[in-house]
Amino acid sequence: MPVTPLRIAVPGAEQTVSGDLTRDRASTRLLVLAHGAGAGYRHASMLAISEALARRGVGTLRFNFPFTEAGRRRVDGQALSVATILAALDAAGAAAPDLPLFLGGHSYGGRMASHAAVEHSLPVRGLVFFSFPLHPARKPGVERAAHLRDVYLPMLFLTGTRDALARRDLLEDVLAGLGARARVHWLETADHGYRVLKRTRTRDQDVFDEMAEATVTFMDLASPAGGRL
Repeated sequence: MPVTPLRIAVPGAEQTVSGDLTRDRASTRLLVLAHGAGAGYRHASMLAISEALARRGVGTLRFNFPFTEAGRRRVDGQALSVATILAALDAAGAAAPDLPLFLGGHSYGGRMASHAAVEHSLPVRGLVFFSFPLHPARKPGVERAAHLRDVYLPMLFLTGTRDALARRDLLEDVLAGLGARARVHWLETADHGYRVLKRTRTRDQDVFDEMAEATVTFMDLASPAGGRL
């Protein structure tokens, strides 16, 4: 699928940030996809997610946060991260005005996307969280999910059963409180970075193809008949 490099201006940032728009004429939706705290938008997992979605007719816009663009390890403050997501959504709307938009991200990127949805009215059909970081490793808790009750968009959580940042019972309790607008797809034996235990995993499907399939099913419900805007 064709990939178009973009530069995205972010209010409050020192410089523009890089992005890649992946779509072709067969694309029926576009997912704006934010990366995690430890790697940028061209990390292998981000590429694998984008490629798996592309095979199912879903384009993506992946982009850097300013801290990654500048080569810093420390993540940006929430306000700048949210501003970056809003700028990426604007860029997606300008580049693909014919496609319904969805928003999501891996780990930190997904968490910032959820804050953007609380703080702003977003032009998206739903949110897709790839490995939502419910709590730090070895520090179980649900404080990071407190704001999700104020998200009124449909939400999909794609979470590994071995994710050290999302204990299963805690995430299920959180989602039970969110009602029908939130659903989870458990990735058998996958950890936070989508590594799986091949010897004990009963599902033959590649984990990225599994995530893409679940994402398309979710998008079908949020965007009837896969229709365009």
